[in-house]
Amino acid sequence: MSEPVVLCDIDARGVATVSINRPNVNNAYNGEVIDALLNGAKTLATDPKVRVIVLRGKGRHFQAGADLKWINEISARSDADNLVVSKNTTDAVRFLDLCPKPTIALVHGACIGGGTGIAAACDIVIASEDAFFSIAEVRWGLHAGPILPQLAAAMGTRNLRRYAITGERFDARMAQALGLVHEVCATGELEATAAPVIDSILKNGPDAIADTKQIIFDTSNLAIDDDLALKLARDHARKRRTDEAVEGLRSFEEKRDAQWYSGS
Repeated sequence: MSEPVVLCDIDARGVATVSINRPNVNNAYNGEVIDALLNGAKTLATDPKVRVIVLRGKGRHFQAGADLKWINEISARSDADNLVVSKNTTDAVRFLDLCPKPTIALVHGACIGGGTGIAAACDIVIASEDAFFSIAEVRWGLHAGPILPQLAAAMGTRNLRRYAITGERFDARMAQALGLVHEVCATGELEATAAPVIDSILKNGPDAIADTKQIIFDTSNLAIDDDLALKLARDHARKRRTDEAVEGLRSFEEKRDAQWYSGS
C-alpha cells in the first residue's frame, strides 16, 4: 500500500508537521495533494491540541509546482471538472492563509509555482541556502491567479509584478530581500533554525495568537472572500483550457521553447 501524498504528525507539544510526500516528482501537486492540504488545513485549524503547523516537503525539494502531466489530463476534462480543481486549489491556499493557528513553512530546494503560494500563505517562512523560487506559471501559458493575492501580501505588488511576469528564478537571499522569506539558514539546518521560533510561539496564548491574526486580516484587507475566490478559480480554470496553455504545456513535454518565443 502506498503512503499518503501528504503526511501529518502531531507531537506532544501540539506541533503538527505536514509534509508533502511525492518526492519522486519533486512534490509536484496534483488533485490528491490539493484535497489533502485543503482537508488537512480545515482539520488542524479546529483541533484544540494543535498549537503550531509546520509545512515542509519530503525528499530533495519543498514543492515544485503543479504536476504538468496532471494539468494536461485536467485540461482535457469538462469545464465543470476544471472549475472544481481550480476552486479546490484556490481554497487550499486561502484556508491555509486564514488558519487561526500559527503556520511555518520550512523551504529547501525548489519552491515553484504553487509552492510559492503555500509559502506566502504561511505566517513564517524559513528557507535554507539551497532553496530557489519561481512563480513559473506564465512559462507554460498559465497564470497563478489562486495564489497571487497571498504573494502580493508577502512580496508587495511591485516585486510581484516583476517575478510573476518574468517567471525568473530567485534564490533564498533574494526571497528574503523581497519579503517572501523571513530567515535564511545553512542547508540542512531548517529544524534547528525553526526550533526557537516554535518555542517562542508555544509560550504565547493560543487565543491571543488567533485574535492577533484575525485583527491583522481585518484591518489590512487581506482576506479573500467567497466571491473573489470563485472569480479567481473561474479564470484559473478558463486559462488552463486555452490554446496558449495547450502550447505551453506541450513545449514542456517536448523539452523545447514555446512557439511564442522568437529567441534572443
